Amino acid sequence: MHTSNSLRRATLALVTTAALALAPAALADTARTDSALSATGRTDSALSATGHHGPAWRAAWAASPQSPTAPLGPNWSQQGFDNHTVRQVVRVTTGGSRARIELTNRYGSTPLRITGATVARTAEGSAIRPGSVRHLRFDGRPSVTIPVGGTLLSDAANLPVEAFGSLTVTLYLAGGTGPATFHHFASATSYRATGDHRADPAGAAFTETSASWYYLSGVEVTGGHGTARRNGVVTFGDSITDGVGSTQDADHRYPDELAERLAAAGRPRAVLNHGIAGNQVVNDTTWAGEKALTRFRQDVLTEPGVRTVVLFEGINDIGGSTVDFPAAPTPDVSVDRLIAGHRTLIREAHAKGLKVIGATLTPVKGSFYDTPANEAKRDAFNDWVRTSGAYDAIVDLDRAVADPSDPDRILPAYDSGDGLHPNDAGYTAMAQAMDLDEL
Repeated sequence: MHTSNSLRRATLALVTTAALALAPAALADTARTDSALSATGRTDSALSATGHHGPAWRAAWAASPQSPTAPLGPNWSQQGFDNHTVRQVVRVTTGGSRARIELTNRYGSTPLRITGATVARTAEGSAIRPGSVRHLRFDGRPSVTIPVGGTLLSDAANLPVEAFGSLTVTLYLAGGTGPATFHHFASATSYRATGDHRADPAGAAFTETSASWYYLSGVEVTGGHGTARRNGVVTFGDSITDGVGSTQDADHRYPDELAERLAAAGRPRAVLNHGIAGNQVVNDTTWAGEKALTRFRQDVLTEPGVRTVVLFEGINDIGGSTVDFPAAPTPDVSVDRLIAGHRTLIREAHAKGLKVIGATLTPVKGSFYDTPANEAKRDAFNDWVRTSGAYDAIVDLDRAVADPSDPDRILPAYDSGDGLHPNDAGYTAMAQAMDLDEL
């Protein structure tokens, strides 16, 4: 069977012929996830992402998965969970009449058993709004096992979702999970309780907190306004896309600010954040995810309803060989090699019909990356971004946040304090630099 959904997951999923033969009735109803998962990626048995044979699903929130690690502070990824309930709050940037979640065991070492899961509207902190709890199912069942390397979607939940509304996803993990696939730097608080509290409206049982997301890699919606529109934006990059330096639990990352600006201008659309703090274009790292050249296919090219991708990555390639924090230096990357990496990403995006916006790298003077050699590389790469014509459009984030009196340094009013990462005002300035017509 050749379908648009299977095509958009071609690099990730393998759905068995037998499973497909059993699925038509369920597909017409809720676009359920097939429970026969491959060991390499996401299974999605919906017949169409365009609405011709089933619901038109659109990505509403995303986070790029990472392997378990703890270089930037304690988290729960390395030990995993055992008889724990994990409650996670996310803010979607587009709405719909139904929602489903994406869970991943991409970097797990053992099959992951999800004993049960719920989705609800967020009240405050770890509390959820009474009456909004929906028990999620997976191919009609309340529990599911995700194989090593696998990713899956829940069945649709009849929960209307508003753009910029917060959803709370709660997972109950009755047995030991082993090390957990997660997203390290969430700029948001997650909560943990011992025992099964997946449907608790109050948050009293959730006495432990973390600043990471676990297993949850996406939220999709269908119905509502823009059902058949393919106009979402993926922001792809490193810590500055991820939101390092922004206020915790305030949704002031630059992708958040961009989504709000689009909505205020009467051009609402989803803006998805696929940044990973410390990530590099051409080098894998032990603590900051697989290189962009690998993860781009899984994180970006599989997102439903997306039209445009903003590529803003490379400063860690340039500076990674000159620092030993938080891990050993990475191999030196020349400007030519970094450019070749971007050209590869552009080609792959174009092959999927995506428009590509390139971004200049922001200032590093006064940061731990500040060396004459690194500055020369940054200048050379930015010159290529501005003049090569390789992208469909560009956004000059360098000039958007630079100090006019010292252009190699971030404007003090935009500096989070480390000379590298913007603060909330800086992220707003980055979003303001985007040409909405280009998006």
